[in-house]
Amino acid sequence: MHGLHIRLPKNFVLEERLERYAAAIEPNPYGWRGLWAAACRKSGAAPFREVRLDLGCGRGGFTVEAARRESDVLFIGMDSEPICIAYAAQAGCESGLSNVVFVPGNATRVTEMFAPGELACIYLNFPTPFPRKKDSSKRTANFERLMDYRHVLAPGGQVRLRTDSQPLFDFALTQLPIAGYEPVWTSRDARADRPDDPTSEYEVKLGGKGARVCAYAATPGEEPLDPHQTAEMSLAAYIPQDLGTYDGYAPHGMEATIQNLRNRAAKTGGDWSSGVTI
Repeated sequence: MHGLHIRLPKNFVLEERLERYAAAIEPNPYGWRGLWAAACRKSGAAPFREVRLDLGCGRGGFTVEAARRESDVLFIGMDSEPICIAYAAQAGCESGLSNVVFVPGNATRVTEMFAPGELACIYLNFPTPFPRKKDSSKRTANFERLMDYRHVLAPGGQVRLRTDSQPLFDFALTQLPIAGYEPVWTSRDARADRPDDPTSEYEVKLGGKGARVCAYAATPGEEPLDPHQTAEMSLAAYIPQDLGTYDGYAPHGMEATIQNLRNRAAKTGGDWSSGVTI
């Protein structure tokens, strides 16, 4: 989940919301490993052509819009936050679509939920950047997670990342070769390059603040024999020396990091990078 704060309406009762929109929620997704395409079809219909996972789906806007465009594809939205699942399930139910479902879970459980080759695509839309080195293992675009994804992706399947965080994007690019992935395309202004791609409330909100979306699509190549981390893990290492780059917009989830670096620069006469351990 990207971590955008959700303002709850008055009288919001999570349990009641989850029950009201339970038709769009699969509470035990681990029981359908290897069976998703057939199990989620309408009675008498053919299995879905393919299955795609929106990992960290938030309020489900992207998942629902993508499902609306491709009725023969099953879209599964996953999030670890129950509030997000409640809102996403509401969006799914109100859409009237039969090819979208939401499940609780996180990136570390992907191989338990899906069989080898079951997913055609995994979307990582605006994942939480976790800028500090000590939290880096939580990033959904690090090589450990990419190694997991490759075991549930179908031949030619893709991981597609979208983020407003240039430091996270540059870090994520270092992880692809470690995990044996080959980029299909990359962009530092994905909305301009692919204006017709599905969007979400989150992307629209950040775009209104001046965010520019970085994105890639990558597919697994030959599996590496001995993958190990070689990249700098603190996202501060990927921030330009000129902090003026962020005068108009600071990536969501990295505002505190950038402000800390501004404070450091003020004390050191502009050189904030020396000895950075953030």
